[in-house]
Amino acid sequence: MKRCILLITLLAMTACQHARLPLVGISCSRNASGGSTLSAAYSNAIAQSGGIPVILPTVSDPAVAASLLEELDGIVFSGGEDVDPSRYGETFWNETVRVDTLRDVSDFLLAEAAVASGKPILAICRGAQLMNVVLGGTLYQDLPTQVAGVIEHRGDVRHKIGVEQGSILFGLFGKDSLEVNSSHHQAVKDPAPGIRITAHGPDGIIEAYETPQVTAYQFHPERLARDDASWLVLFRQWIGEVRKRR
Repeated sequence: MKRCILLITLLAMTACQHARLPLVGISCSRNASGGSTLSAAYSNAIAQSGGIPVILPTVSDPAVAASLLEELDGIVFSGGEDVDPSRYGETFWNETVRVDTLRDVSDFLLAEAAVASGKPILAICRGAQLMNVVLGGTLYQDLPTQVAGVIEHRGDVRHKIGVEQGSILFGLFGKDSLEVNSSHHQAVKDPAPGIRITAHGPDGIIEAYETPQVTAYQFHPERLARDDASWLVLFRQWIGEVRKRR
């Protein structure tokens, strides 16, 4: 009888775990006073796609980062400041490169904990750059001065990207070309080992990549989804992966 009761209890706990909506952490920028700041577009996209957004504070302790990841089902690394070039063995290219050292410390701790956890990672803009560095790649620090013929990527400019067949993007939209938005001056230069590049801009800039754990977009699907709900399919697909892996 006791064994039956224990089995029923364990089954009930498992059912509750899978019934609740996934908890999704989202990294933040910091404002002038040191407080966390994040566009509501990120949390709205997660909430509208079946997840519970959890805004993550800046952390500086590896143990705290690991504990946060234990409680989360997945994590989103959002856009924001440049990644410190010393993180990938370079010095500052020019005066356009601006970093937040405390955010870098926090994001790298959270990213390393996320990789170690095996939980799904969604990386957007800075997040895509961050994860490439965490996994062993490098970045263009200032596209206009480092890449000849590069198109304008700042100011939420719209442009086409070429999408690779067999990629998540191709599977979701069934197209080898999509119009996206750009709001960045850095991008992946040397892809990290094991990364699969899944989309390029017309100037050759990497706009999306995948690994078995990381889905990365250089553009901003959370902003696109504000005006066109069809872009929520990216977040729903990722939330589906989060559900499957927890």
